[in-house]
Amino acid sequence: MQGVLEEGSEVLEDVEKGDLRDAALIGAAQRVEHCEMAGYGAVIAYATALGHKEAGKLLKETLKEEEAADKKLTAISEKVNQAALQQAA
Repeated sequence: MQGVLEEGSEVLEDVEKGDLRDAALIGAAQRVEHCEMAGYGAVIAYATALGHKEAGKLLKETLKEEEAADKKLTAISEKVNQAALQQAA
């Protein structure tokens, strides 16, 4: 996870402001979301296996929030990626 966060920081340092930088930052944010979703998936399985129904329910709600954030980032990236392609051309 630390490496993923460092990649996002490198984008801020190495890429000029603009659509290309925005696209790279969105990609970095999505990698963080995917790591978080994987983590929540694992702890949901643990909670279920241990019979902690309430904890599992709360964790599933949080996982759904992470999935919603990823979907929003995907929608934004579709627009930003097109603008970044035009900028790079």
